[in-house]
Formats: sequence, C-alpha cells, structure tokens
Amino acid sequence: MTRIVAIETATDACSVALWQDGAVLEKFEPGARRQTERVLPMVEELLAEAGIELSSVDALAFGQGPGSFTGVRVATSVVQGLAFSLDLPVVGVSTLASCALAAHDRHPRFQRIVAVFDARMGEVYLGAYRCGGDEVEALCDEGVFAPERIPVLDGGDWLLAGSGTVYQDALRDRLTWAGMDAEAMPRAATVARLAVAAVREGRTVPAEQAQPVYLRDRVVQIGSK
Repeated sequence: MTRIVAIETATDACSVALWQDGAVLEKFEPGARRQTERVLPMVEELLAEAGIELSSVDALAFGQGPGSFTGVRVATSVVQGLAFSLDLPVVGVSTLASCALAAHDRHPRFQRIVAVFDARMGEVYLGAYRCGGDEVEALCDEGVFAPERIPVLDGGDWLLAGSGTVYQDALRDRLTWAGMDAEAMPRAATVARLAVAAVREGRTVPAEQAQPVYLRDRVVQIGSK
C-alpha cells in the first residue's frame, strides 16, 4: 500500500491531503492566510481521521511554487521538518501543474489548460498543460511574464484557470481560450496525485534537497544560512 501526504499553501488557502492507493482524503481551508498556524494541526487531523501515523507514510509531497513567497516557504519548511524527523523522501510538485489538474477536474471537457497566477508587479506566472486522468503534460516552460508577453499558444480550445485571469484583457492578444475559471487553484489533493508516479519510480529527494521554485530571482535556500 502506497501512502503520500501532501501539503499546499502557495495561495491564500491551506490544504493537506492523504493519497492511499488511489483514494484521496483532503482537508481544505480557503482564504485563511493562517497557513503557519494551521498546516500542522490539519495534518494531525487528517491522519487521525484516516487512522494512521505519519511514520507509516511512504513519502511527503508539497506545492513547491510558484505562488505566494510566504506560502511556498511555509510548505517547504513544514515538509522539510517532517521529512527530517522521520527520514521520509520528498516530492516537489509545480503549483501551476496542480492548478491545471484541479481545473481539469472541475471542467473535464477541457484537456488543454493554461494555469495563470497573479504574480503581482504587473506580471503573471504561467504554464500550459494537457491533462488526462491523473497525468499532466507540460506544453511550455513555466515562467513569469508580463501578460502581454506570454508565449503564443496555438489553438482556441484552452481553459484559462487561476487568479491571473484578472489580466484577461492583456492576455487576449497572445491567447485564445474557450473557457475560464478564476476560482481554480492548486490543492493538496492534486499535489498528491501528481506525486504518485515520482514516488513509485523513486524520483524523490531527501529533506535537505526539497526547495521552493519561485520563478523570480528572489530565491532563498530553505534551511541554508
């Protein structure tokens, strides 16, 4: 039996999930902005509800970014601490890919998803994906862009998903979409699902190598001095 505990705090929300042989149990608190206070109690509540100990988990997964600098650091630090204490392997998962899968779950008729987050300072984080089942295929490199300078993506059958839809007027010059979901966001459940293949194939890292991905130049090594 494979078990993965996932943590996602890259947005205002806080979520934790347990993936156990295809079944997912998730706890989600939207708009809390209290990730530092809530994430560990939520993990404890999740495990208590599932009736297992963290020591019985095979791996930890986390939303490694991009997203809120503070939120991404919270997830990274918590996962590092738990992994160090129990010698558990770690998988970092793109929050953009996680958002794309969450959007696909909400709108299954769309297979091609552009996940776009408001990166502040007049920019967006963006990634484009093809989604099916629990698999997400990247169709372009993730990056941070001015909305009017995102990569040109062919076709008009895209679903535009995420907080970056606030820039839809500027994005229209580079992208044509058939649907939009401004409420889609990365969640621990999709982080866990995207981590499964990496865990099974041994593509994990030790705690000290679990690092955030900011996509901007402001990168701080968690756990380093």
